[in-house]
Amino acid sequence: MEAMNVEAASREREEAVLSIRDLRMNYDGRYVLNGVDLEARPKQIIGYIGPNGAGKSTTIKIMLGLVKGYTGEVRLFGQDIKEAGTEYKRRIGYVPETAELYDSLTAREYLTFTGELYGLAPESAERKAKALMDGFGLSHAIDSRVSSYSKGMKQKVLLASSLLHDPDLIFLDEPLSGLDANSVMVIKELLELLASRGKTIFYSSHIMDVVEKISSRIVLLSGGRVAADGSFEELRARGGEKSLEELFNQLTDFHDHRIIAERLVTALEER
Repeated sequence: MEAMNVEAASREREEAVLSIRDLRMNYDGRYVLNGVDLEARPKQIIGYIGPNGAGKSTTIKIMLGLVKGYTGEVRLFGQDIKEAGTEYKRRIGYVPETAELYDSLTAREYLTFTGELYGLAPESAERKAKALMDGFGLSHAIDSRVSSYSKGMKQKVLLASSLLHDPDLIFLDEPLSGLDANSVMVIKELLELLASRGKTIFYSSHIMDVVEKISSRIVLLSGGRVAADGSFEELRARGGEKSLEELFNQLTDFHDHRIIAERLVTALEER
């Protein structure tokens, strides 16, 4: 029986696209991450939320191999990333919260270049770039320099660059920044369709109503640890009939928003 349990646990571990064990990261004597445990599987859209400075971006950058010096174990696609080299990154898409595009390139040039970096043939990269720009309603601007784009248009190019190599694991850090209401609806539908095709989506945002609506699972990071992990319904059952924003404040023990707002207004009124 024990051998069967070990085998089942091993099988379950192998199925995890992402597995983190006791992840810790220390900056100047302060633990930004202080024992994070987390697993993610195919078809999940994980809303990764937390206060500013909670360690959300640090977690993502560690998984992307952009931050070193952590302790604990991080496994992607069954491999410890400390030993995996760079090949696993071909299966990852990433939209950072802030990114610098090559403004002097056209969108066609930028996306084709990005696709080639991920191992696509130039013809395939250009074909996918054109299809994605068409889908985002930007076919008219594909040969315009990115420097001429609005913030929302640049965000669509970033989203296209994260998807054109058809990744299995997608990290999105505030991906809706600058997008209009119609585009937000398209992205929400897109994420649901990608998840239904077996993709795993790691979604970090401060827009609670969007996280609430699109996430199949919500992970709340607070004080460098996972403070809550479950579906929105499960979190509501734990904290009462509340919105995600209210649950967020409750679980992070933040109740001073009114007092802080009043102080700011008072500061404006001073002569």
